[in-house]
Amino acid sequence: MKLSLVDTKFFKEPVSIISDLVTESRFIITKEYVELVAMDPANVAMIIFKLFNTTFTEYAVDETEVIAINLSNLKQVLRRIKANDTLSLEVEDSQFKITLKSNSVRTFYLPIIDLEEKDQKVPDLQFKADITMPSSSLNDAIDDVDVVGESVSFIGDDKKFTISAAGDLNKATIELVPSTETKIAVKEKVKSKYSIEYLKKMIQGSKISDTVRIHFSKDYPLRLDYFVVDRVQLSFILAPRVEND
Repeated sequence: MKLSLVDTKFFKEPVSIISDLVTESRFIITKEYVELVAMDPANVAMIIFKLFNTTFTEYAVDETEVIAINLSNLKQVLRRIKANDTLSLEVEDSQFKITLKSNSVRTFYLPIIDLEEKDQKVPDLQFKADITMPSSSLNDAIDDVDVVGESVSFIGDDKKFTISAAGDLNKATIELVPSTETKIAVKEKVKSKYSIEYLKKMIQGSKISDTVRIHFSKDYPLRLDYFVVDRVQLSFILAPRVEND
C-alpha cells in the first residue's frame, strides 16, 4: 500500500486529538478509507475516525490492511510536518514508513506493534436531541463551564439548547437558540450530564471542522460528530454521568 496526502491536517490533527484519549490503536486501511475505532482505557469514551480515499492524492490499496501503532510516537512524527509537505504512508519491512516531502525528503519508521484488541463495534444509539452548531460556540461554552465545575449538563428542548455547570458556590449557564448557524431538533425535553475533562479533549475536533453535530438523550451517551463531506469524519461517544439522587 501507499497513501499520499497534501491536506495533511486531516491526518495530523485527528491523530493528535485521539492520542490524548488512546495511546495505542489499530488503523484499518480498506480500498475506501482509513479507519480507527477505539475505546479509551477507562471505557468511558469511544473514538471513530475515517479518512476517505477521496482525500488522498495517491491511494494504492490492494487489500485491507490492519496496522497497530503507538499513537504517541506517531503524533511526535506528524508534528514535524511543515506547511508545504506532502505526507506519504507505507508499510516497509514490517514497519510503518512515514515520508514528508517538500524541498527535502524526510523519512521516519515506526514499529508496527502486536495489539490484542477485539474489534470495536460502534453502538446503534437512538437520540432525542440533535443539535448542529458552530464548533467554536461549543468550545467557548465548554471553556465557560470549565471555570466552575467538573461536569456539564446538556439540556435540550424545542426552543433552546442549554449548557450548564455548577460548583459548590458557582454556576454557569450558556443558552443557544435556533439561528442560521444553530439548528435544534429535540423530540422531547432531555437532560444529561458529562465529564468536562473528556469534553475538553473531544472539542479539539474543531481543528478539522467549523461545525459540530451534537446528539444526546436523557441520562444517555453523547455523540459528537466533526466531518468534512467525502473527506474526513471524527466522532466521539461519551458515557453519561448519572447522578444518584
